[in-house]
Parts: sequence; C-alpha cells; structure tokens
Amino acid sequence: MSRPISGLAPEMGRDQWYLAQAICRCAIFLYLMAKFMLGTKGRMTQVFDDKGEVFPATIITAGPLTITQVKTVEKDGYQAVQVGFGTKKEKNIAKPQLGHFSTEGGSASGGKYLGMFRYQREFSAGEGFERGKSIDVSVFAPGDIVAVSAISKGKGFQGVVKRHGFHGGPRSHGQKNKERSPGSIGGGGRAGGRVAKGMRMAGRMGGERITVKNLRVLQIDTATNTLVISGAVPGRPGTLVEIRGTEQK
Repeated sequence: MSRPISGLAPEMGRDQWYLAQAICRCAIFLYLMAKFMLGTKGRMTQVFDDKGEVFPATIITAGPLTITQVKTVEKDGYQAVQVGFGTKKEKNIAKPQLGHFSTEGGSASGGKYLGMFRYQREFSAGEGFERGKSIDVSVFAPGDIVAVSAISKGKGFQGVVKRHGFHGGPRSHGQKNKERSPGSIGGGGRAGGRVAKGMRMAGRMGGERITVKNLRVLQIDTATNTLVISGAVPGRPGTLVEIRGTEQK
C-alpha cells in the first residue's frame, strides 16, 4: 500500500503526497455522502444531553478548506477533490506547487496541508465541487456518523507487555530478570531454526495511522469552525485529523 497512487499530483511535497496517499487508499464507501473535512484536534470535554446523561467528546477545529483541484472520471479515471487546509507563506511554497495552484481555470490558494478525498456521489446541474470554492463545517449536521483518522501518539520503544499485551514471565520460583520477557521467539525443530516473519517483539510503538469509526457529530459552530464529536480521537492536541461522513448505522 506504500506505492504511489496513479493520478495524484506529482507536484505535491513529500508530506502532502503521503497525506493524500493515506486518504485515498481508504474504502470508497466512506465517501458516498461526499462529506469530508480536515482539521486539528483540540481538547476533550463533556456534553450533556436533554436527559442529563454525560458523554465524552472531542473538540476539533475544522476547515475552512479551499478546493485546489477537482478530478473527474473523464480526465483522471476517478472522482476526487483535492483540498488545502491551513495557511502557509507563499515564499515557503515550492514553485511547482504554486504552478499547480494557479492552473486549471484560475488561481486557487494552497494551504499548509493538502488532502484528497474520493467520492461517488452524482451531482445535479449547478451543484458539485468547483475549484477555488471553500468548504466549511456546515457540510455536517448534528447526528451525522463520521469516521476520524489521525496519527496516534508516539510512545517510543516499548516492550512486549505494553506493546502487545503479553502476560510476562513468573514473578517468583527462581526467576531473576524475566518478569517482562517475551519468552521464546523461535528455535530449531518445527520452528525451522529461524524467527518467523511477523513475530511480535519489542519495538517502536505508536505514531501510526488510526481510524475510529461510528463517531457521532454532537455540535457544530460555524462561527468558530469547530466540531464536537463524541468519543476520543487519535493523536495529541494539534494533530491533523481527517473527518469523513459515513452511512448511518
């Protein structure tokens, strides 16, 4: 899944290319509603409903997004929209990216982050995505079911007990320093005298792309471009998150 995806703009920088590649390799059915947003994770809070029940929630500063490119089936072989999020000084934008933003029917400002979302929705005349237009949080409504993707918190090098939930060795009966040891990882005989691929061992933990599904939009504030989403969202505060509308469960 790490190979470049055909159709992505080659003018993207390495970080923007990786972000767009990660977004595009998700399942198509996530984009049937053509609802999506980029934002940054904020703090967690509590939300009370009409019955007085409390729910954990995450505040996300989302958008506005600027449409930088619209891909069509006729030209690119699939439907997708490329959007820019955040601000970036023009002097810090590479010349190929500046050319990419200023082509295809007028200029369109870029952003600190670039993302690409596929969709299968058919729009009627006068609707749809148009280069240079903005997308804000009003595309969502309270009660919408969304999937949120982000890079999880990095935890550094960890052992098998924390990383994989191993039980560990005995705490007594002569053991000296094997309480959190993984035990055997292979050997001779039926093991083939080697360590099998995929063996769970100690290593770097966290810092991976995580998607949490079936979260619900609780509140929307178009004045401050914020979304309040039920539950926890991967990453630390300030992490770039991708919000995609999914079918109702």
